[in-house]
Amino acid sequence: MVERKGEGIESIYLWSTSRSLSTSLLYSFAQRDDMEVLDEPLYPNFLRVTGIERPYREELLSKMESDGNKVVKEIIFGPGQKKYRFCKNMASQWTLDLTDELMKKGKHCILIRNPLDVFPSFDEVSPPSFMELGYASLVSIYSELCEQGKSPPIIDGALLHEDPEGTLRGLCEDLGIPFQAAMLKWEAGPKPFDGIWAPYWYKTTHKSTGFKSPRKYPLPFPPTLYNLLEQCLPFYNMLRSHVKRSGVISLQPNLPVPANEKLLVWVGDEIVPRESAKVSVLDSVVQGGDAVWEGLRVYNGKIFKLEEHLDRLFDSAKALAFSNVPTREQVKDAIFKTLIRNGMFNDSHIRLTLTRGKKVTSGMSPEFNLYGCTLIVLAEWKRPIYENEKGITLVTATTRRNSPNNLDSKIHHNNLLNNILAKIEGNNANADDALMLDKDGYVSETNATNIFLVKKGCVATPHADYCLPGITRATVMGLVIKEGLVLRERRISLSEFHTADEVWTVGTIGELSPVIKIDGRTVGDGGVGPVTRRLQSAFKKLVAESGVPIPTYQQS
Repeated sequence: MVERKGEGIESIYLWSTSRSLSTSLLYSFAQRDDMEVLDEPLYPNFLRVTGIERPYREELLSKMESDGNKVVKEIIFGPGQKKYRFCKNMASQWTLDLTDELMKKGKHCILIRNPLDVFPSFDEVSPPSFMELGYASLVSIYSELCEQGKSPPIIDGALLHEDPEGTLRGLCEDLGIPFQAAMLKWEAGPKPFDGIWAPYWYKTTHKSTGFKSPRKYPLPFPPTLYNLLEQCLPFYNMLRSHVKRSGVISLQPNLPVPANEKLLVWVGDEIVPRESAKVSVLDSVVQGGDAVWEGLRVYNGKIFKLEEHLDRLFDSAKALAFSNVPTREQVKDAIFKTLIRNGMFNDSHIRLTLTRGKKVTSGMSPEFNLYGCTLIVLAEWKRPIYENEKGITLVTATTRRNSPNNLDSKIHHNNLLNNILAKIEGNNANADDALMLDKDGYVSETNATNIFLVKKGCVATPHADYCLPGITRATVMGLVIKEGLVLRERRISLSEFHTADEVWTVGTIGELSPVIKIDGRTVGDGGVGPVTRRLQSAFKKLVAESGVPIPTYQQS
């Protein structure tokens, strides 16, 4: 066979964590008729540089080249006899003494596996260490390749078990090489290209003839490795977020506002990226929806009605007997810092949540809450969610609004299933929202907003007995009076809304939204009424003139 020079061989470099099916993938590529393979040629250099002891250390160092740069130049970049060369590497073997030429040439791919599966397997041969497992090194390699504009495909070992053909086809497509069905099977037993370490590490792989299905239930995880798991898991999760399934990035739906993909969120006492913004499974909001919340809006560098929202937040927390509550200034600082970090000074909405906090064990009792409250500040780029120029439609839900006998709506709590059930009815009817009645059949509010009507020039809104006494509701009531209109707060039947001249809803999330149809009945003439437009204009003027300024950044 004619020898090909190194430059004429198309090289593929696999970078992997240990015990991640990398040997199986090596065997898979070795089945191709156009491929030659190398099994961890940088391993001797790794042992020499790190001084790690292995039973085969002396034999390996005596029989294989241990100068990593020589290995790169003479073996990895050396001549060959086939079109492609597949080089399997452990990420931990990329040591600081090596030339960066290897990263600049050829095509690279990354193989990962969940540490929960890797650690017990590694531990059967040798106690695992953070350095040798290589998760951090793999992230470093991935970042370096991305900086060079060579973003490598990443596959998860679990997918090789679940869908070997689809995963291999996707990998081959990403690498720009044709898939060969021969990659799915190989003969059992040792291979001539196996490394000297194979008898210690490849026993299971030598029994295999392909990517077999994983066991249904995993092995117990050794508690002694728990701390190591905590160290490695963030690196694995970061890489896993870029894993592809058959060439398509999974679990990445389009966002309503693409700019919100790169959010920074306050959780507890720190600001973290969106995908890292999580609370404990032992947090009270997870255990029982035990939390209170507020929605705030940012206009022109100011937070509208901030003090009023904080009043309600702390009143709700007190009503629910929260303890170890952060101070008002601490909450304000968290809000300001989150907005400033995100550069959000306009067209933004804040979802402010205060949970009773993390529990020492799962259960209902607040006696288990010994860590203090959890504060969450989620700020997003979000304009009003309703069509406030043309108007929205409502449908009456069969789900009734909570009675104060059951759960007082004056507590702005996170138990929103009552509202969500109504919203489902609205969605099923293709309406923008759902109108909710109280236990006696009178209108209370919608699933998300308070509601007003106009009849013969008089403005009316339901009592705040079953509905939330909203801050935007109180603001609009004040504007109604300021505009010289007659305002009545009373019980209002559904038929009165059906026959009203004008109807609108109010809330932080939607501002003042005209309603043009309720239960199929056109409100007024089907357009935005004059009183509605008058109050929309007054509301817009108010938010432009008021609000708590966000502190500007000043360099010390």
